[in-house]
Amino acid sequence: MTVAGVLAGDRVLEVGPGLGSLTLALLQAGASVVAVEIDAVLAGALPQTVASRGGGSLPLDVVTADAVTLTAADLPGAPPTRFVANLPYNVAVPVLLGAVERVPSLTSGIVMVQAEVGRRLAAPPGSRVYGAPSVKIAWWAEVSLAGAVSRTVFWPVPNVDSLLVRFVRREPPGDEQLRLRTFQLIDAAFGQRRKTLRAALAGLFGSGAVAEEALRSAGLDPGARGETLAVTDFARLAVAAP
Repeated sequence: MTVAGVLAGDRVLEVGPGLGSLTLALLQAGASVVAVEIDAVLAGALPQTVASRGGGSLPLDVVTADAVTLTAADLPGAPPTRFVANLPYNVAVPVLLGAVERVPSLTSGIVMVQAEVGRRLAAPPGSRVYGAPSVKIAWWAEVSLAGAVSRTVFWPVPNVDSLLVRFVRREPPGDEQLRLRTFQLIDAAFGQRRKTLRAALAGLFGSGAVAEEALRSAGLDPGARGETLAVTDFARLAVAAP
């Protein structure tokens, strides 16, 4: 559990425990685990599986739920502070964004995702793969790559490699109302990422002229593109928006 930073006494939220190999490792490291599994059969079998491997007396709670819509109210016991998961490739971004948004007790975590997704989540402004997920996760957390996982460690061998992505929560640049306005701007900017901000935001602001005025008021170049802006730039624009 060195890479995950999990310590004895931690309360860990694990998504997609499957057969429980990671779950057992977390428990044996001295953490308590709340495991969220969408498959009712796997969820029902997990306590017995862990017990059969010597973890029967360890602190495990299992929740049968869809992690995409998970909220803190769905989780029994103490609020989790760590997030550890091997995320399904097709839902990795919504699960991670939903967890940091709706389970505010999470202070840090590490997830395994498809390499392409991992690079996008950790990309800085100006990067070729920087996009809406990069900006949105940055609202809540600092994100970095923590290592590569070769496809050859899996059976059957998938067609993609994986990356470990680490996040550490930080103070967001504003309140929930500002976040909603900011995310609206992010979606508009990256929905037409080849266009300048003036053009991409024209529909949202009502006209290119109004968009340009707001951008200049926020100290931003109307001729720039969305991939050059950090989350704090988008937040500043949200404040300046009419």
